[in-house]
Amino acid sequence: MTQAKLSDGIQTKVADANLVNKRRNEIAKTAIKLFSDQGFYKTSIQNIAQEAEFSQGFIYQYFNNKEELLLYALRVVLNAYENEVPPRLHGINHPVDRLCATIAAFCTSVDTHSEATVLAYRSTKSLSPELRKLLKADETHTNRHLRKAIDVCIDDGYMIEVNREIMVYQYLMYAHAWALKSWVYSDKMSLEEYIQEGFKILVSPFLTPKGATYWSKYY
Repeated sequence: MTQAKLSDGIQTKVADANLVNKRRNEIAKTAIKLFSDQGFYKTSIQNIAQEAEFSQGFIYQYFNNKEELLLYALRVVLNAYENEVPPRLHGINHPVDRLCATIAAFCTSVDTHSEATVLAYRSTKSLSPELRKLLKADETHTNRHLRKAIDVCIDDGYMIEVNREIMVYQYLMYAHAWALKSWVYSDKMSLEEYIQEGFKILVSPFLTPKGATYWSKYY
């Protein structure tokens, strides 16, 4: 059977793209759990197959090896940003509101996929340099949502000029910290409270007088 190559660069022996996405997501859900609990190197395809109640042969129809499965698992959060952030920004037009909504959307996606977020920090180094390069490109692509929100706030005079690239990662790291330090935050505040605190720390201090005037009215 010939292999069909999907847009994510991982080859599969199954031609139906919808079925491939469905099955890969099912396999990745189990893989994320086991990679997180046992570590990448101690987890085998056989372990994943047994836990998911699939055969090893079934998994190899969708992934050529364990490293490709790890790459797919690490892309779960990035795909969430790509699929979940834009709908949460629909109808939000003011630059300050849109920046805050973008930060909140990233935090919410991290909350939904917290296990995969933590796995990304633990296991990205287990990928080959070639696959890490693919993952970095994916991250840069999804980060454009934050970069665009920052650009508009600064260019429209609501936010002071800052190093925009660094600010993107300040916001991204704040979202990630909700998962990475859940043992600290989960008993002290809700996700919404965490997001609001983030606005106070990472948005409000960087507003121009014009931005601060808007902020004082609505936040």
